[in-house]
Amino acid sequence: MSSLFKSNTGKIDRIIRVIVGVLLVGNVFAGIQTPIGWVGIILIVTGVFGTCPVYSLLGINTKSLAEKAGLK
Repeated sequence: MSSLFKSNTGKIDRIIRVIVGVLLVGNVFAGIQTPIGWVGIILIVTGVFGTCPVYSLLGINTKSLAEKAGLK
C-alpha cells in the first residue's frame, strides 16, 4: 500500500496540476459554480505532495531521469 504514496509526478506535472487545480477551485467562487470545480482540490493536493495514486495503480511516473536520480 505504501507504493501508492511514492513520489511519481515530475516538476512540470506538479506545476500544471496546481495551476489547473487553482483555476478549477477559483471557478467555483467566480465563474461556473458547479461541483466539478472541487476536483481542483484533488489536483492541488497531488501536485503539492508529488504523488498520484492513479499513476501508481497504472505504473506511470512522470519524473525526468534527473529527478529520479535525485539531481533536480
